[in-house]
Amino acid sequence: MVLIDSSVRIDFFNGSVNAKTKKLNEIPDFEEAKNVLTSLTVHDLSGKELAIKSVNSFRKLKNIINIRKTADVIIATYCIENNLPLLVTDKDFIPFVKRLKLRSAC
Repeated sequence: MVLIDSSVRIDFFNGSVNAKTKKLNEIPDFEEAKNVLTSLTVHDLSGKELAIKSVNSFRKLKNIINIRKTADVIIATYCIENNLPLLVTDKDFIPFVKRLKLRSAC
């Protein structure tokens, strides 16, 4: 299983071609993607336990980088905690890969 960040889906549906959208394209073609994306499992990225773990992730990185989006911290922490690789084009996730062992799908 691979969790796909919205930045990859947005690039994919906007016709951008890069390594991440090519990877998504390997999974389904464009028409299939629309059907697949609406049938994918939805992960609950809320709750007290994940919130506390996300705060811990933020605290570990706050002196190293400028974290711009809370949602990125939550997504990365969820993937780390559930050992899920993340397919993403957003460079804001690089510190999570390097410092917190977020698994990249590419």
